[in-house]
Amino acid sequence: MDWPYFILAFVILNAALFFKFLPKSLAGVLPLLIVYGAALRYVGDRIPIVKDYLGGGSIVILFGTSALVMYGLVPPEMAKISKDFMVGTFINFALAALCCGSIFGMDRKLLIRASVRYLPCIIGGFAVAILFGGIAGMLTGKSFADTTLFVSVPIMGGGTSAGAVPLSQMFGSIMHRDTGDLLAIMTPAVALGNAFAVIAAGLLDRLGRKYPFLTGNGAIMRDEEKTAASETAQSSGPVTDLSVFAVGITFSGIFLALGMLIQRFVPSIHAYAWMILLMVIVKILGILPAEIERYCALWFQFFIRNFTNTLLAGLGFGLISLKAVIPVLNFSYIFIVAAVVAGAIVGSAAIGWLVGFYPIEAAITGGLCMANMGGSGDIATLGACNRMGLMPFAAVSSRIGGAMVLIAGSVILSLVM
Repeated sequence: MDWPYFILAFVILNAALFFKFLPKSLAGVLPLLIVYGAALRYVGDRIPIVKDYLGGGSIVILFGTSALVMYGLVPPEMAKISKDFMVGTFINFALAALCCGSIFGMDRKLLIRASVRYLPCIIGGFAVAILFGGIAGMLTGKSFADTTLFVSVPIMGGGTSAGAVPLSQMFGSIMHRDTGDLLAIMTPAVALGNAFAVIAAGLLDRLGRKYPFLTGNGAIMRDEEKTAASETAQSSGPVTDLSVFAVGITFSGIFLALGMLIQRFVPSIHAYAWMILLMVIVKILGILPAEIERYCALWFQFFIRNFTNTLLAGLGFGLISLKAVIPVLNFSYIFIVAAVVAGAIVGSAAIGWLVGFYPIEAAITGGLCMANMGGSGDIATLGACNRMGLMPFAAVSSRIGGAMVLIAGSVILSLVM
Protein backbone atom coordinates (compact mmCIF):
# COMPACT_ATOMS: atom_id res chain seq x y z
CA MET A 1 0.00 0.00 0.00
CA ASP A 2 1.37 3.42 -0.90
CA TRP A 3 2.14 5.66 2.07
CA PRO A 4 -0.68 8.22 1.57
CA TYR A 5 -3.29 5.45 1.58
CA PHE A 6 -1.71 3.71 4.56
CA ILE A 7 -1.63 6.92 6.61
CA LEU A 8 -5.25 7.65 5.67
CA ALA A 9 -6.27 4.14 6.79
CA PHE A 10 -4.32 4.52 10.04
CA VAL A 11 -5.95 7.87 10.85
CA ILE A 12 -9.50 6.76 10.03
CA LEU A 13 -9.27 3.51 12.01
CA ASN A 14 -7.80 5.27 15.05
CA ALA A 15 -10.45 7.98 14.84
CA ALA A 16 -13.10 5.27 14.79
CA LEU A 17 -11.52 3.75 17.89
CA PHE A 18 -11.22 7.09 19.71
CA PHE A 19 -14.76 8.24 18.95
CA LYS A 20 -16.16 4.74 19.61
CA PHE A 21 -17.66 3.86 16.27
CA LEU A 22 -15.15 1.12 15.38
CA PRO A 23 -16.97 -2.23 14.95
CA LYS A 24 -15.80 -4.56 17.74
CA SER A 25 -15.77 -7.48 15.34
CA LEU A 26 -13.59 -8.95 12.62
CA ALA A 27 -14.55 -6.06 10.31
CA GLY A 28 -13.19 -3.39 12.66
CA VAL A 29 -10.56 -4.91 14.94
CA LEU A 30 -8.66 -6.87 12.27
CA PRO A 31 -7.92 -3.83 10.04
CA LEU A 32 -6.86 -1.82 13.12
CA LEU A 33 -4.40 -4.52 14.18
CA ILE A 34 -3.15 -4.85 10.60
CA VAL A 35 -2.16 -1.17 10.38
CA TYR A 36 -0.54 -1.12 13.83
CA GLY A 37 1.36 -4.31 13.07
CA ALA A 38 2.58 -2.99 9.72
CA ALA A 39 3.60 0.40 11.15
CA LEU A 40 5.55 -1.04 14.07
CA ARG A 41 7.15 -3.69 11.84
CA TYR A 42 8.42 -0.89 9.58
CA VAL A 43 9.89 0.95 12.58
CA GLY A 44 11.35 -2.11 14.29
CA ASP A 45 13.11 -3.39 11.18
CA ARG A 46 15.01 -0.08 10.98
CA ILE A 47 16.26 0.31 14.57
CA PRO A 48 19.96 -0.69 14.42
CA ILE A 49 20.55 -2.85 17.50
CA VAL A 50 16.97 -4.12 17.71
CA LYS A 51 16.84 -5.30 14.10
CA ASP A 52 20.20 -7.03 14.30
CA TYR A 53 20.08 -8.70 17.72
CA LEU A 54 16.60 -8.62 19.30
CA GLY A 55 14.20 -9.81 16.63
CA GLY A 56 13.56 -6.49 14.89
CA GLY A 57 10.01 -5.63 14.02
CA SER A 58 8.49 -8.59 15.83
CA ILE A 59 9.84 -7.45 19.21
CA VAL A 60 8.81 -3.85 18.57
CA ILE A 61 5.27 -4.90 17.61
CA LEU A 62 4.85 -7.09 20.67
CA PHE A 63 6.30 -4.82 23.33
CA GLY A 64 5.53 -1.55 21.55
CA THR A 65 1.79 -2.23 21.52
CA SER A 66 1.93 -3.31 25.18
CA ALA A 67 3.75 -0.07 26.05
CA LEU A 68 1.13 1.98 24.17
CA VAL A 69 -1.53 0.45 26.43
CA MET A 70 0.47 0.81 29.64
CA TYR A 71 1.28 4.50 29.07
CA GLY A 72 -2.23 5.37 27.88
CA LEU A 73 -1.18 6.33 24.35
CA VAL A 74 -4.17 4.45 22.91
CA PRO A 75 -7.75 4.56 24.25
CA PRO A 76 -8.27 2.26 27.28
CA GLU A 77 -10.77 0.08 25.41
CA MET A 78 -8.04 -0.91 22.92
CA ALA A 79 -6.75 -3.55 25.34
CA LYS A 80 -10.22 -4.95 25.98
CA ILE A 81 -11.35 -5.18 22.37
CA SER A 82 -8.01 -6.70 21.35
CA LYS A 83 -8.17 -9.29 24.13
CA ASP A 84 -11.79 -10.18 23.32
CA PHE A 85 -10.92 -10.50 19.63
CA MET A 86 -7.79 -12.57 20.19
CA VAL A 87 -9.15 -14.90 22.87
CA GLY A 88 -12.63 -15.19 21.41
CA THR A 89 -11.72 -15.54 17.75
CA PHE A 90 -8.28 -15.08 16.33
CA ILE A 91 -5.89 -17.23 18.39
CA ASN A 92 -7.86 -20.43 17.73
CA PHE A 93 -8.13 -19.51 14.05
CA ALA A 94 -4.41 -18.76 13.83
CA LEU A 95 -3.16 -21.83 15.69
CA ALA A 96 -5.38 -24.12 13.63
CA ALA A 97 -4.06 -22.58 10.40
CA LEU A 98 -0.43 -22.71 11.51
CA CYS A 99 -0.53 -26.30 12.78
CA CYS A 100 -2.62 -27.69 9.92
CA GLY A 101 -0.55 -26.13 7.15
CA SER A 102 2.85 -26.86 8.64
CA ILE A 103 2.03 -30.52 9.40
CA PHE A 104 0.42 -31.27 6.04
CA GLY A 105 3.24 -29.43 4.27
CA MET A 106 5.83 -31.70 5.93
CA ASP A 107 7.29 -34.89 4.51
CA ARG A 108 5.57 -37.93 6.09
CA LYS A 109 8.75 -39.90 6.91
CA LEU A 110 10.36 -36.79 8.33
CA LEU A 111 7.33 -36.15 10.54
CA ILE A 112 7.53 -39.67 12.01
CA ARG A 113 11.21 -39.37 12.80
CA ALA A 114 10.94 -35.87 14.28
CA SER A 115 7.96 -36.75 16.48
CA VAL A 116 9.74 -39.74 18.05
CA ARG A 117 12.82 -37.69 18.89
CA TYR A 118 11.11 -34.56 20.19
CA LEU A 119 10.13 -35.68 23.71
CA PRO A 120 13.75 -36.09 24.93
CA CYS A 121 14.40 -32.55 23.67
CA ILE A 122 11.62 -31.17 25.93
CA ILE A 123 12.82 -33.18 28.95
CA GLY A 124 16.41 -32.00 28.46
CA GLY A 125 15.34 -28.35 28.35
CA PHE A 126 13.23 -28.70 31.50
CA ALA A 127 15.94 -30.53 33.47
CA VAL A 128 18.71 -28.03 32.70
CA ALA A 129 16.34 -25.08 33.30
CA ILE A 130 15.68 -26.42 36.82
CA LEU A 131 19.43 -26.88 37.38
CA PHE A 132 20.44 -23.42 36.13
CA GLY A 133 17.58 -21.70 37.95
CA GLY A 134 18.37 -23.45 41.25
CA ILE A 135 22.06 -22.56 41.05
CA ALA A 136 21.20 -18.93 40.23
CA GLY A 137 18.85 -18.84 43.22
CA MET A 138 21.57 -20.14 45.54
CA LEU A 139 24.02 -17.54 44.21
CA THR A 140 21.53 -14.79 45.10
CA GLY A 141 20.80 -16.10 48.58
CA LYS A 142 17.68 -18.20 47.91
CA SER A 143 17.25 -21.93 48.42
CA PHE A 144 17.37 -24.33 45.48
CA ALA A 145 13.94 -25.72 46.42
CA ASP A 146 12.15 -22.36 46.67
CA THR A 147 13.62 -21.15 43.39
CA THR A 148 12.60 -24.36 41.67
CA LEU A 149 9.03 -24.38 43.02
CA PHE A 150 8.17 -20.70 42.69
CA VAL A 151 10.25 -19.55 39.70
CA SER A 152 11.62 -22.37 37.52
CA VAL A 153 8.62 -24.71 37.46
CA PRO A 154 6.04 -21.91 36.84
CA ILE A 155 8.14 -20.51 33.96
CA MET A 156 8.35 -23.93 32.31
CA GLY A 157 4.72 -24.82 33.04
CA GLY A 158 2.99 -23.51 29.91
CA GLY A 159 1.81 -20.02 30.87
CA THR A 160 -0.64 -18.66 33.43
CA SER A 161 -3.97 -20.42 32.94
CA ALA A 162 -2.45 -23.81 32.04
CA GLY A 163 0.61 -23.52 34.30
CA ALA A 164 0.73 -21.01 37.16
CA VAL A 165 -2.97 -21.31 38.08
CA PRO A 166 -3.09 -25.13 38.48
CA LEU A 167 0.36 -25.09 40.10
CA SER A 168 -0.77 -22.53 42.70
CA GLN A 169 -3.87 -24.60 43.45
CA MET A 170 -1.86 -27.81 43.73
CA PHE A 171 0.90 -26.26 45.85
CA GLY A 172 -1.62 -24.41 48.02
CA SER A 173 -3.53 -27.57 48.91
CA ILE A 174 -0.34 -29.47 49.76
CA MET A 175 1.45 -26.63 51.59
CA HIS A 176 -1.73 -25.25 53.25
CA ARG A 177 -1.06 -21.79 51.84
CA ASP A 178 -3.39 -19.31 50.16
CA THR A 179 -3.70 -20.00 46.43
CA GLY A 180 -3.92 -16.29 45.60
CA ASP A 181 -0.66 -15.56 47.43
CA LEU A 182 1.13 -18.33 45.57
CA LEU A 183 -0.26 -17.17 42.24
CA ALA A 184 0.95 -13.63 42.97
CA ILE A 185 4.45 -15.06 43.53
CA MET A 186 4.41 -17.16 40.34
CA THR A 187 2.82 -14.73 37.86
CA PRO A 188 5.75 -12.25 37.60
CA ALA A 189 8.12 -15.15 36.91
CA VAL A 190 5.86 -16.41 34.12
CA ALA A 191 5.52 -12.94 32.57
CA LEU A 192 9.24 -12.13 32.75
CA GLY A 193 10.16 -15.59 31.48
CA ASN A 194 7.86 -15.02 28.50
CA ALA A 195 9.54 -11.70 27.73
CA PHE A 196 13.00 -13.27 27.96
CA ALA A 197 11.92 -16.17 25.73
CA VAL A 198 10.78 -13.79 22.98
CA ILE A 199 13.99 -11.75 23.17
CA ALA A 200 16.11 -14.93 23.26
CA ALA A 201 14.36 -16.18 20.10
CA GLY A 202 15.52 -13.07 18.28
CA LEU A 203 19.06 -13.54 19.57
CA LEU A 204 19.10 -17.19 18.48
CA ASP A 205 17.95 -16.18 15.02
CA ARG A 206 20.86 -13.74 14.87
CA LEU A 207 23.24 -16.47 16.10
CA GLY A 208 22.04 -18.77 13.35
CA ARG A 209 22.76 -16.15 10.70
CA LYS A 210 26.28 -15.77 12.04
CA TYR A 211 26.88 -19.53 12.37
CA PRO A 212 24.75 -21.23 9.69
CA PHE A 213 25.70 -24.79 10.72
CA LEU A 214 23.65 -24.34 13.92
CA THR A 215 20.33 -23.77 12.19
CA GLY A 216 18.08 -25.18 9.51
CA ASN A 217 16.36 -21.78 9.09
CA GLY A 218 13.06 -23.31 10.14
CA ALA A 219 13.88 -26.94 9.34
CA ILE A 220 14.16 -28.77 12.67
CA MET A 221 16.01 -31.93 11.56
CA ARG A 222 19.49 -31.74 10.10
CA ASP A 223 18.51 -33.69 6.98
CA GLU A 224 15.06 -32.10 6.69
CA GLU A 225 15.89 -29.75 3.84
CA LYS A 226 16.93 -32.65 1.59
CA THR A 227 14.10 -34.95 2.62
CA ALA A 228 11.33 -32.39 2.29
CA ALA A 229 12.57 -30.61 -0.83
CA SER A 230 10.10 -32.24 -3.21
CA GLU A 231 7.16 -31.72 -0.86
CA THR A 232 8.06 -28.05 -0.36
CA ALA A 233 8.13 -27.59 -4.11
CA GLN A 234 4.66 -29.09 -4.39
CA SER A 235 3.21 -26.73 -1.77
CA SER A 236 4.87 -23.58 -3.08
CA GLY A 237 3.54 -23.55 -6.64
CA PRO A 238 1.53 -20.63 -8.02
CA VAL A 239 -2.06 -20.22 -6.82
CA THR A 240 -4.47 -19.80 -9.71
CA ASP A 241 -7.69 -20.55 -7.85
CA LEU A 242 -8.21 -18.62 -4.61
CA SER A 243 -10.75 -21.18 -3.40
CA VAL A 244 -7.79 -23.30 -2.25
CA PHE A 245 -7.60 -21.00 0.79
CA ALA A 246 -11.19 -21.85 1.68
CA VAL A 247 -10.25 -25.53 1.63
CA GLY A 248 -7.34 -24.86 3.97
CA ILE A 249 -9.54 -22.84 6.35
CA THR A 250 -12.18 -25.58 6.35
CA PHE A 251 -9.84 -28.44 7.17
CA SER A 252 -7.96 -26.51 9.85
CA GLY A 253 -11.36 -25.77 11.43
CA ILE A 254 -12.38 -29.43 11.21
CA PHE A 255 -9.32 -30.59 13.12
CA LEU A 256 -9.72 -27.88 15.75
CA ALA A 257 -13.36 -28.89 16.25
CA LEU A 258 -12.40 -32.56 16.59
CA GLY A 259 -9.72 -31.66 19.12
CA MET A 260 -12.24 -29.73 21.21
CA LEU A 261 -14.72 -32.59 20.96
CA ILE A 262 -12.20 -35.14 22.25
CA GLN A 263 -11.21 -32.78 25.08
CA ARG A 264 -14.78 -33.02 26.39
CA PHE A 265 -14.25 -36.73 27.00
CA VAL A 266 -10.55 -36.52 28.00
CA PRO A 267 -10.27 -33.08 29.65
CA SER A 268 -6.81 -33.73 31.08
CA ILE A 269 -5.27 -33.15 27.62
CA HIS A 270 -5.75 -29.81 25.88
CA ALA A 271 -7.73 -29.53 22.65
CA TYR A 272 -4.67 -28.21 20.80
CA ALA A 273 -2.74 -31.35 21.69
CA TRP A 274 -5.56 -33.55 20.40
CA MET A 275 -5.80 -31.42 17.25
CA ILE A 276 -2.09 -31.86 16.52
CA LEU A 277 -2.19 -35.57 17.30
CA LEU A 278 -5.09 -36.06 14.87
CA MET A 279 -3.27 -34.09 12.17
CA VAL A 280 -0.12 -36.16 12.64
CA ILE A 281 -2.07 -39.45 12.48
CA VAL A 282 -3.93 -38.38 9.34
CA LYS A 283 -0.68 -37.24 7.72
CA ILE A 284 1.21 -40.43 8.61
CA LEU A 285 -1.61 -42.68 7.39
CA GLY A 286 -2.09 -40.64 4.21
CA ILE A 287 -5.85 -40.31 4.74
CA LEU A 288 -6.24 -36.95 2.99
CA PRO A 289 -5.61 -36.62 -0.76
CA ALA A 290 -2.32 -34.96 -1.65
CA GLU A 291 -4.21 -32.08 -3.27
CA ILE A 292 -6.00 -31.18 -0.04
CA GLU A 293 -2.74 -31.40 1.91
CA ARG A 294 -1.24 -28.96 -0.59
CA TYR A 295 -4.18 -26.58 -0.15
CA CYS A 296 -3.68 -26.63 3.62
CA ALA A 297 0.01 -25.83 3.14
CA LEU A 298 -0.83 -22.96 0.77
CA TRP A 299 -3.32 -21.51 3.27
CA PHE A 300 -0.58 -21.68 5.92
CA GLN A 301 1.83 -19.78 3.67
CA PHE A 302 -0.79 -17.13 2.91
CA PHE A 303 -1.57 -16.71 6.62
CA ILE A 304 2.09 -16.39 7.61
CA ARG A 305 2.74 -13.79 4.93
CA ASN A 306 -0.25 -11.61 5.72
CA PHE A 307 -1.19 -12.02 9.39
CA THR A 308 1.97 -12.54 11.45
CA ASN A 309 2.24 -8.82 12.28
CA THR A 310 -1.48 -8.73 13.04
CA LEU A 311 -1.17 -11.60 15.52
CA LEU A 312 1.74 -9.96 17.32
CA ALA A 313 -0.11 -6.64 17.54
CA GLY A 314 -3.18 -8.32 19.00
CA LEU A 315 -1.07 -10.15 21.58
CA GLY A 316 0.72 -6.96 22.60
CA PHE A 317 -2.43 -4.90 22.93
CA GLY A 318 -4.57 -7.51 24.64
CA LEU A 319 -2.53 -10.25 26.31
CA ILE A 320 1.04 -9.14 27.06
CA SER A 321 1.18 -6.87 30.11
CA LEU A 322 4.36 -4.99 31.00
CA LYS A 323 2.77 -4.03 34.33
CA ALA A 324 3.36 -7.55 35.67
CA VAL A 325 7.05 -7.46 34.76
CA ILE A 326 8.25 -3.98 35.76
CA PRO A 327 7.63 -4.26 39.57
CA VAL A 328 9.98 -7.26 39.92
CA LEU A 329 12.86 -5.89 37.86
CA ASN A 330 15.60 -6.25 40.46
CA PHE A 331 18.94 -7.82 39.69
CA SER A 332 18.53 -11.10 41.59
CA TYR A 333 15.10 -11.87 40.14
CA ILE A 334 16.17 -11.01 36.59
CA PHE A 335 19.29 -13.14 37.04
CA ILE A 336 17.28 -16.18 38.18
CA VAL A 337 14.70 -15.92 35.38
CA ALA A 338 17.45 -15.40 32.79
CA ALA A 339 19.21 -18.50 34.13
CA VAL A 340 16.04 -20.58 33.80
CA VAL A 341 15.54 -19.48 30.19
CA ALA A 342 19.23 -20.05 29.43
CA GLY A 343 18.98 -23.54 30.91
CA ALA A 344 15.98 -24.31 28.72
CA ILE A 345 17.99 -23.24 25.68
CA VAL A 346 21.13 -25.20 26.59
CA GLY A 347 19.33 -28.40 27.61
CA SER A 348 17.04 -28.61 24.60
CA ALA A 349 19.79 -27.58 22.16
CA ALA A 350 22.21 -30.21 23.50
CA ILE A 351 19.67 -33.06 23.48
CA GLY A 352 18.29 -31.83 20.18
CA TRP A 353 21.72 -32.09 18.57
CA LEU A 354 22.16 -35.61 19.92
CA VAL A 355 18.84 -36.80 18.42
CA GLY A 356 19.49 -35.19 15.02
CA PHE A 357 17.91 -31.73 15.34
CA TYR A 358 19.44 -28.39 14.56
CA PRO A 359 20.36 -26.92 17.98
CA ILE A 360 18.77 -23.51 17.35
CA GLU A 361 15.44 -24.95 16.23
CA ALA A 362 15.55 -27.42 19.13
CA ALA A 363 16.30 -24.61 21.59
CA ILE A 364 13.46 -22.46 20.25
CA THR A 365 10.78 -25.15 20.24
CA GLY A 366 11.85 -27.51 23.03
CA GLY A 367 13.25 -24.78 25.30
CA LEU A 368 11.81 -21.31 24.68
CA CYS A 369 8.32 -22.58 23.83
CA MET A 370 8.32 -24.30 27.21
CA ALA A 371 9.45 -21.09 28.93
CA ASN A 372 6.91 -18.77 27.31
CA MET A 373 3.21 -18.26 28.05
CA GLY A 374 1.45 -21.04 26.14
CA GLY A 375 -0.21 -20.50 22.77
CA SER A 376 0.14 -16.72 22.70
CA GLY A 377 3.76 -17.03 23.81
CA ASP A 378 4.44 -19.59 21.06
CA ILE A 379 3.21 -17.14 18.43
CA ALA A 380 5.31 -14.31 19.87
CA THR A 381 8.43 -16.48 20.20
CA LEU A 382 8.25 -17.99 16.72
CA GLY A 383 7.35 -14.61 15.25
CA ALA A 384 10.47 -13.06 16.80
CA CYS A 385 12.72 -15.55 14.98
CA ASN A 386 10.64 -15.93 11.78
CA ARG A 387 9.94 -19.64 12.32
CA MET A 388 6.15 -19.94 12.36
CA GLY A 389 6.43 -23.23 10.51
CA LEU A 390 7.58 -24.82 13.77
CA MET A 391 4.21 -24.17 15.44
CA PRO A 392 3.25 -27.87 15.80
CA PHE A 393 6.42 -28.53 17.82
CA ALA A 394 5.88 -25.36 19.84
CA ALA A 395 2.31 -26.36 20.63
CA VAL A 396 3.44 -29.80 21.77
CA SER A 397 5.94 -28.11 24.13
CA SER A 398 3.29 -25.82 25.57
CA ARG A 399 0.54 -28.42 25.95
CA ILE A 400 2.13 -31.85 26.40
CA GLY A 401 5.31 -30.41 27.91
CA GLY A 402 3.29 -28.13 30.19
CA ALA A 403 1.29 -31.11 31.46
CA MET A 404 4.54 -32.98 32.16
CA VAL A 405 5.80 -29.99 34.17
CA LEU A 406 2.66 -30.03 36.34
CA ILE A 407 3.32 -33.67 37.17
CA ALA A 408 7.01 -32.97 37.79
CA GLY A 409 6.10 -30.03 40.02
CA SER A 410 3.97 -32.22 42.27
CA VAL A 411 6.77 -34.78 42.50
CA ILE A 412 9.37 -32.10 43.34
CA LEU A 413 7.08 -30.62 46.01
CA SER A 414 6.54 -34.03 47.61
CA LEU A 415 10.30 -34.53 47.77
CA VAL A 416 11.04 -31.22 49.52
CA MET A 417 8.06 -31.20 51.91
